[in-house]
Amino acid sequence: MPPTRLSHEEIKAILRAADPIIAEGGRTLLAKILKGSKEKKVLEYKLDTCPSYGYFKKEKLEEVNKKINWMIRYDYLELENFGKLPLIVFSERGWLIESDQRADEFINQWEEWLSSGKKTPDMTYLKDRNRGMILLMLEKIKATGKKDFIPYLQLWEKEDYRKVRAAIKQTIRVLEEKEPFDRTWLEERNEQVRKAMEGYSWFDVFL
Repeated sequence: MPPTRLSHEEIKAILRAADPIIAEGGRTLLAKILKGSKEKKVLEYKLDTCPSYGYFKKEKLEEVNKKINWMIRYDYLELENFGKLPLIVFSERGWLIESDQRADEFINQWEEWLSSGKKTPDMTYLKDRNRGMILLMLEKIKATGKKDFIPYLQLWEKEDYRKVRAAIKQTIRVLEEKEPFDRTWLEERNEQVRKAMEGYSWFDVFL
């Protein structure tokens, strides 16, 4: 019998926990993050600051490992050998979901900054991140229609590369209502994420 499917929330929590250790850590380290381990390596690399740290703290380590193996079996995560070590990497499906989750996370952080009156945050933290995720974030910002985001976009524009600056400018024009916003691409991507969350393993396909 195939294992019980994980919930959407569990899938997203495990992907988020994997994010800071992609191609740097394996299943054991991922399990420690999810369990909320106080081990030196976890704290030294500040993995305890990950939003999913301790998500499964009430569960036995054996159960956490089963969930990680489920994620690999169902093609959300993969193991790739770097030298002799098998390390965790995202599958295409896993990154589709995680990049969507991270884009939302960044926008929620901006919302918190607005609420707290933060006017000049350091935007260099967005530089050199995955280009596809950044462009997705900008599409999501357009969809909010929030003009309050414009000052943050202007700060960000000063820090990033030419192609990203062009996308930021276009986002500002949309928020200023100087340019229409076509939601088609974002809606199609949302549908892709929805389908990815319902993914199947090779076992299901075989059956």
